[in-house]
Amino acid sequence: MADHRLNSTPKINFARVASHMVAPGMPRRLAATALLAMTTAVAATSVADPAHANDLPYGQDVSNYQATHDWAASGAKFGIVKATEGSDFTDRAFVRHWTEMAKRNIVRGAYHYGHPANDPIVEADFFLSVVNKQPAKPGDLLALDLETTDGQSVADVNAWAKKWLERVKAKTGITPLFYSSWNFANTYGQGLGQYPLWVAHYGKAKGTVTPPAPWKRWTIHQYTDSPVDQNVSAVHSDQLRALGRK
Repeated sequence: MADHRLNSTPKINFARVASHMVAPGMPRRLAATALLAMTTAVAATSVADPAHANDLPYGQDVSNYQATHDWAASGAKFGIVKATEGSDFTDRAFVRHWTEMAKRNIVRGAYHYGHPANDPIVEADFFLSVVNKQPAKPGDLLALDLETTDGQSVADVNAWAKKWLERVKAKTGITPLFYSSWNFANTYGQGLGQYPLWVAHYGKAKGTVTPPAPWKRWTIHQYTDSPVDQNVSAVHSDQLRALGRK
């Protein structure tokens, strides 16, 4: 997912590349009998029966690298788009994506690409200032995309994520989603299990990922980035909306 404002061409996502290099016994990340009702409801690992994976709600996420993305032809039931990065970068395609999804009644979300070298409160407030300039709808999702350490320690990155997520929740009443690769979430996500997990794991077929600790289940599985980032949700579209703006 992570493009970067400093590059003139899409950057290589090293967190994702690393996920394909781990040993088989160290994977990067719905129950076979039924879809889980809500992401925070029960303490069970969320894994889909491959035969039922095609029944899971399908979604996409994009940024300015897909500025003219055709949402009408996407087939997406939900979409999450980049709004901001760091403390001063606004994605130039955000407004268009936000508007196009609203026209088509797609469950929509906005994400912020975080930089732990900065102040998390400054970044959270900047993200909200950009998102709040656009018309809101019930069910709008908010998310933190965290996949870089900026050279910070595990403890510092973890503390940064907690502060950012807590700030957004306190200011909006919305519990943000937490996005990262399986390995990154497993390393830096301790204590974040109350935030719905949006996990990238390309080494697992869609919907068959298992969550890293401390999560008991995943909410969204990003299973490929070709030709765009593609996802499935462990919950139905109306349940996904219930995680967003009231």
